[in-house]
Amino acid sequence: MTDSSTPRPTIDTTVPHSARIWNYWLGGKDYYPVDREVGDHFSAIFPNITAVARASRAFNARSVWYLAGEAGIRQFLDIGTGLPSANNTHEVAQEVAPECRIVYVDNDPLVLTHAKALLTSTPEGACQYIDADVREPDLILQAAAQTLDFRQPVGLMLNNILGHITDDAMAYAIVSRLMDAQCSGSYLSLNDGTNVIRGKEFEEAIRVWNQASSVPYRLRSIEQITRFFDGLELVEPGVVSVPRWRPESNPFGVAAELDEFGGVARKP
Repeated sequence: MTDSSTPRPTIDTTVPHSARIWNYWLGGKDYYPVDREVGDHFSAIFPNITAVARASRAFNARSVWYLAGEAGIRQFLDIGTGLPSANNTHEVAQEVAPECRIVYVDNDPLVLTHAKALLTSTPEGACQYIDADVREPDLILQAAAQTLDFRQPVGLMLNNILGHITDDAMAYAIVSRLMDAQCSGSYLSLNDGTNVIRGKEFEEAIRVWNQASSVPYRLRSIEQITRFFDGLELVEPGVVSVPRWRPESNPFGVAAELDEFGGVARKP
């Protein structure tokens, strides 16, 4: 857990950093020239990446809005938090229901330095941060239990994190372990990158990413992403390109599909 005595991690501004690059694509300000350089190189190969990043962020907000609103979820476990941006999970959830309790999880030292920005909660609710790796589900569950009551439904958020688990068996096992710990009525919100719309461009850009980043990423097919929801009841419209998951009304028609697919599902 983070607290005021946690030493501030050293940030190396000469090495590109995945969280900062993502922040750059989102239009944030928490990045350095080396991150912008890699981000621009990636964008030159795969121009859709900015749209993908922003659509992913918007999907996260819409899924939280659905869970806290229509589904009545009051507890959230958000793994792979990333740097704070607009519409963080706790902001959306507590706007719907101020009593919501949120636990963020990340093992990124840069995200850790921003934890205080995440740890702002309504008086009625709670917001906590766990310094842990998604590969450690048991540690995450044990620490999260200090804030969340797993006897009550939880919204598990795994947005753009499982692509960093390049071994399929490990990725599926992590999701299974995390969902096994949730009670009936809990939900899984999950999305990640695919290679089905502009696959060759995206795959080449990912190759460049993996050469520059210490945290590799793997694109998966729609079928592979759908498999993460095995045993759960998918909420309509199922697993789709994220701009098409319950989009807000607009006068411009149906949004174009992007290589970012996801969905939300309920544990029976």
